[in-house]
Amino acid sequence: MQDWTYQVIFYLFAAIIVVSGILVVFSRNIIYSAFSLLFTLFGVAAMYVFLNADFIAVTQVVVYVGGILVLLLFGVMLTNKITQESLTTEVFNFIPSLIAMLGILAAILYAFLYRAKWIQSPKPLSGSAVEPIGYQIMSTYILPFEIVSILLLVALMGAAYIARADKSRLTEAIKKLED
Repeated sequence: MQDWTYQVIFYLFAAIIVVSGILVVFSRNIIYSAFSLLFTLFGVAAMYVFLNADFIAVTQVVVYVGGILVLLLFGVMLTNKITQESLTTEVFNFIPSLIAMLGILAAILYAFLYRAKWIQSPKPLSGSAVEPIGYQIMSTYILPFEIVSILLLVALMGAAYIARADKSRLTEAIKKLED
């Protein structure tokens, strides 16, 4: 592809990230915020692909989009069914969030324009980082990898138990936690 094609695709993904990030922050509906977060995370994964960080891009999609965001959506949907609460927020602090956003934007632009020194790498990167990472996980770090998988399995079983629990047992457990 030509150089301008990469720039157009880059700015398209950058616009998707910024617009969906703004929708995450300013949306009153939690479900809309979660779906906007989905587009933000996919856009960030696309940026990792542009940086030739294929392993981090796949990890971004699998861990954040596939795991955490789905967990968040199920949690919101299950909470709504348990408590019959509305999924819209009551408080909308537009002015403080706008001031914080402009301050962070000013700091990022200052660092980008005045402090960043951009140099090109003398030799382009070749090969993939996935093979050495996979080798390290399956040889040197196999025990921590298995411990994390068991911990995730226990968390999944606990979430399924809480989701199917009776309402009376759930309220009793909440009362015990509050005491």
